[in-house]
Amino acid sequence: MGVFGTMFGDISSSLFRRPATEKYPSERREAPLKLRGLFHLKVEACTGCGLCAMDCPADAIQVTMLDRKTKRFALNYHIDRCTFCGQCIESCNRDAISMASDEWELAALNKTSFLIHFGNSTDAEQSVAGTPEGGTAKPEHD
Repeated sequence: MGVFGTMFGDISSSLFRRPATEKYPSERREAPLKLRGLFHLKVEACTGCGLCAMDCPADAIQVTMLDRKTKRFALNYHIDRCTFCGQCIESCNRDAISMASDEWELAALNKTSFLIHFGNSTDAEQSVAGTPEGGTAKPEHD
């Protein structure tokens, strides 16, 4: 039959089948229930212990402890570094972390939208600057 016979058979069978592609983004299908999408933090449940940051293989989470007594901390999440593995969820012993299954379209035109700050806005500014309130930044090691 040869190459042309095989190719003609493929072409003729394709004429009578629907295309395998989807009309995304105009027609969207529902995301799977266990899809790991955007990182969410319940700030009221989080103690700022930093286990999530220590266990993150992509270094996408940074926790800065500003005041241990009042449990004041800032958490920075880098979406562009995250591999969506879910290790942070497993590491958190307070169930403060979740990943939304319906927020997975995370493309953006600028890099600033890939950094999300959790905590008080002034605490977030201090953590980005690297200095806790009233002093210089020191690495937290216990």
